[in-house]
Amino acid sequence: MGVRRALIDVTPLRSSRAYRRLWGGQTLSGFGGQMTLVAVMFQVWQLTHSTVWSGAVALAQAVPLIALGLFAGAVVDRVDRRKFYVAMTAGQAVCSLALAVQGFVGGVPVVGVVLLVAVQSCFVAGGGPASKTFLPALLPREQLAAGLALRRISFQGAMLLGPALAGLVLGGLGVGACYALDALSFAGALYGALRLPPIPTAGEDEREAGTARSGLRAVRDGLAFLVHTPVIRGALLTDLATTVLSMPISLFPLVNAERFGDSPRTLGLFLSAVAVGGIGASLFSGTFTRLPRPGLVMLGGSAGWGLALTLFGLSPDRWLGLACLVLTGAADTVSVVSRGAIVQSQTPNALLGRVGAAEQIVGQAGPDLGNMRGGMVADMTSGTVALVSGGLLCLVAVAVVGAVTPGLRRHATGTGSASAAGPASTAGSAAPEGGGSPTLT
Repeated sequence: MGVRRALIDVTPLRSSRAYRRLWGGQTLSGFGGQMTLVAVMFQVWQLTHSTVWSGAVALAQAVPLIALGLFAGAVVDRVDRRKFYVAMTAGQAVCSLALAVQGFVGGVPVVGVVLLVAVQSCFVAGGGPASKTFLPALLPREQLAAGLALRRISFQGAMLLGPALAGLVLGGLGVGACYALDALSFAGALYGALRLPPIPTAGEDEREAGTARSGLRAVRDGLAFLVHTPVIRGALLTDLATTVLSMPISLFPLVNAERFGDSPRTLGLFLSAVAVGGIGASLFSGTFTRLPRPGLVMLGGSAGWGLALTLFGLSPDRWLGLACLVLTGAADTVSVVSRGAIVQSQTPNALLGRVGAAEQIVGQAGPDLGNMRGGMVADMTSGTVALVSGGLLCLVAVAVVGAVTPGLRRHATGTGSASAAGPASTAGSAAPEGGGSPTLT
């Protein structure tokens, strides 16, 4: 019984047909998305042999998410979220189909490929916040963490296996086939979205209170909620601080050269070790998703991330270093799942889109800034100094956030404002349509 409780909790898949369909479709689409990511990088490199253009691909993906995210979140909070998500998913599928056509036909300039990636990212900017509003409507509050853990493991599985599958398809059938498979994978996501039950949107009382206004006023309302809600502010600040201060990916090549003989095999194992740790934590997520205080769990996971990176920076042996990176991946999963459970359980239904957009922006901008910070510090000192200093700064930041946000430490499953509790209580009444008892790309 103890081992079963330690394993990932699959109750959401058993209890809600709607969640099961959505999860399966998004998992399939996630594999397709990883294939397109590899195919785009491969095609752009083949066309240009330029790292500038390779960087432009990352910019084309990031800028729409950051620039449009909060406005898209405001739209999500005013419209039928299910229909909006279907439209955004269909838009991504059309972009993948256009990429497939140009991949088979050839002759499209590299700027055209990058523009298609940017347009697709605009649809992601809208679809991401919409997707984040579904779990509180499909699952009761006590199952939110388990639902997020299941999403996490599907994401990690796609990250681990998707690029390998893309390499096989690229070698055998070419870039067009990769894009075409991605376009086909959206069929699963669309099926899951179209079979969703009605998703609650902002009520008239919330509109009268000014929480569902349009344009800049709606964005301002969302930002005001983030600033004035200590638990959610602390959760997002913890994520932003840890990624900005201690993101290690950009340092891996330098640390490998400084400490481990510059072996390409060791460098490849660095990222694999992080992924293995994350998947391991997801498989045994029952050890933390069932705990009653997700705030403390999140702070502990974030502190574990900083400590593991510090030890990796000090490690004299590659195998000990890889073990530290496994712990890093596990700590990251603990932190991400617990933070998501806190944010979704404590956000009123009328603001779920805007808060989900803020989460998406933090998730995009934080690692990018963190990788840049690490590279700049390493350029002035060394890879080891950049890693160790980042890990220690992360520990300090987590301690500060925990100290100044006592509500985050005390936050327990099932607590929260009445407004936040609304969607979760609605899930029980919607259960028959969802398919069970009293829930990215």
